[in-house]
Amino acid sequence: MKNGRQIIFLVDDNITNLTAGKNMLKDHYDVFPIPSGTKLFSILEKVKPDLILLDVEMPEMNGYEAIKKIKEEEDTRDIPVIFLTARNDSGSELEGLSLGAIDYIFKPFSPPLLLKRLENHLLIRSQQIALRNYNDNLQQMVTKRTRQVVELQNAILSTVTEMVEFRDDVTGGHIERTQNYLKLLVDKLLWEKIYGEEISSWNLEFLVPSAQLHDVGKIAISDTILNKPGKLTAEEFETMKRHPSIGETAIENIMKTTSENDFLHHARIFAGTHHEKWDGSGYPRGLKGHGIPLQGRLMAIADVYDALISARPYKQPMNPRDAGQIIIEGSGKHFDPVLVDLFRDLAPQFALIAEYWNVTVEEPDELKETA
Repeated sequence: MKNGRQIIFLVDDNITNLTAGKNMLKDHYDVFPIPSGTKLFSILEKVKPDLILLDVEMPEMNGYEAIKKIKEEEDTRDIPVIFLTARNDSGSELEGLSLGAIDYIFKPFSPPLLLKRLENHLLIRSQQIALRNYNDNLQQMVTKRTRQVVELQNAILSTVTEMVEFRDDVTGGHIERTQNYLKLLVDKLLWEKIYGEEISSWNLEFLVPSAQLHDVGKIAISDTILNKPGKLTAEEFETMKRHPSIGETAIENIMKTTSENDFLHHARIFAGTHHEKWDGSGYPRGLKGHGIPLQGRLMAIADVYDALISARPYKQPMNPRDAGQIIIEGSGKHFDPVLVDLFRDLAPQFALIAEYWNVTVEEPDELKETA
């Protein structure tokens, strides 16, 4: 649109028709008289009209050939096209409309009628553009709002997980490291096409971030137990073993208040099953083998590996090589053998993550029972 006026391309090989058409329309629109279909496309490279009036009978490239090309190009396909023709048979009209024309006007035509039909079609065109712009703006608003909600969610999650780490006297990024280990394992599963049926039901966008809440149940465990420098008593260990169930219940209660549960669905499983063991000796339910959800089997490797390489009140950190060997030796006992086979290939990358987070590497010490 130039100076508030809409642009009309009038395409006709007859100079008399071009002149008459321009004179008829020039008081209402900016009219570009174009003598051929070939010339039309050279001008379309520089100017995009609001509507094209296209003659059917032209040499070199007729109107039907021209509209096919218009509709094939992404930057011109939405320009409305009206055929102007002396053909008044229904077959020709049907062909033109089938090719994407919005109207078919027969020559000779009444100038007032032509102007009114142009006015109506251009009004529809303007409304379509306005609606598309509105939808684009609305989508941008939704995207912005969604991003704000996600940022708020991540900020809350970060605060909660930091509180858990602080109470557990764990420093140095346990949550971040376990998420990175988990992503390595999941990416490897996808690459190797292992457990594909189970993974296909997951929303992978939420999977790894939801693992932040795997230890949220520790908020309800006493500091004297969490930070005890020595081995736990049998009674204290039973109390510690409650944290997966506590975390699972807390997340379930949140799920009852919202319909958006994909994120929380994974978080609940991570929280409730990451201490289950492949041989059934884990807690809180003593699940065994494939009865343990895959999320829990994955987190078991990530969580134990990080516990081994990290300093805790009750132990010195273990070096990544020895930690990796313990994971491998736990195949079929603590851990899913299939996942351990994947871990063998990924062990150097696990060690790089630990090194990136400046985890201190010292000689191994006796682990606390809950490690």
